[in-house]
Amino acid sequence: EHAILHLLYSRFFHKLMRDFGLVECDEPYERLLCQGMVLADCFYREDEKGGKVWFSPTEVDTDANGGFVLKSDGQPVLHDGMSKMSKSKNNGIDPQVIIDQHGADTVRLFMMFAAPPEQSLEWSDSGVEGGNKFLRKIWRMVIGHLQKGTAPALDVSALNDQQKDLRRKLHETIAKVKDDYDRRLTFNTAIAAVMELSNHMTKLDDDGNQSRAVMQEAVEACVLMLAPITPHVCHTLWQKLGHEEPVIDATWPVVDESALVRDAIEMVVQVNGKVRAKIEVGVDEAKDSIEAKALANENVQKFTAGKHIAKVIVVPGKLVSVVAK
Repeated sequence: EHAILHLLYSRFFHKLMRDFGLVECDEPYERLLCQGMVLADCFYREDEKGGKVWFSPTEVDTDANGGFVLKSDGQPVLHDGMSKMSKSKNNGIDPQVIIDQHGADTVRLFMMFAAPPEQSLEWSDSGVEGGNKFLRKIWRMVIGHLQKGTAPALDVSALNDQQKDLRRKLHETIAKVKDDYDRRLTFNTAIAAVMELSNHMTKLDDDGNQSRAVMQEAVEACVLMLAPITPHVCHTLWQKLGHEEPVIDATWPVVDESALVRDAIEMVVQVNGKVRAKIEVGVDEAKDSIEAKALANENVQKFTAGKHIAKVIVVPGKLVSVVAK
């Protein structure tokens, strides 16, 4: 509600200045993002007069039974749920303590990842630790790649299926992250996309020359995509990757449209309306061939055994529907 009031004030004063001829446009913003509030747990005890004495979450611990107790005396405190951080409920968290423990980038990553920016964010120490683990994973991935020596030049024509799959995932991620940052302002989904990409990267056997070339492209893109969220770690990794300019001055990765082209796609096979299998078919594969592959699938045959195939409907690029009676 605080941000909404500021929006009203700013629009009022802007229109006032417009009426006085100080500005020409009607609105102060082309686009405004009202951020959600940060929530934290609230704990209290009742005093002799029935009033509430609030304790900071840092003063509270859990006991063996999962209850909440005050660290100083071990006696129970009452949990009042989560509400916006405030002085009145003494539930503010000093970010400097977390920064000293995990680093500023970890705190930034957690706060951007925990919730969409327009929604409330529930503070969680375990969430902060999860962000730290992810940054350590990226660090190990980049350093491990560099320890294998200089990567050769990328030759797209020499890639195998696994390498092509990773490049496709990489450039799909670049496109998504750019859209999340620029248009949607959904930083949490941008981070999630890079996390998903990193999982694919760990599956690549990067001992071969072209695997190492693809991995070089992928780790550099990961660093660039995470740099707006975690600038300190990414600045260091960017230099370790051999770049002289700081990461803040680097060019945003460009989507290679050719990498997005698929030679094959996965289609769902339904038998009497229920999904029974998935098959891989060529992008331009004929309907007759797709139908034959679907009917030849072992699980499809299991559910059509002893039945008459009344109809097979092929929806290109999506599914095969088998009607068996």
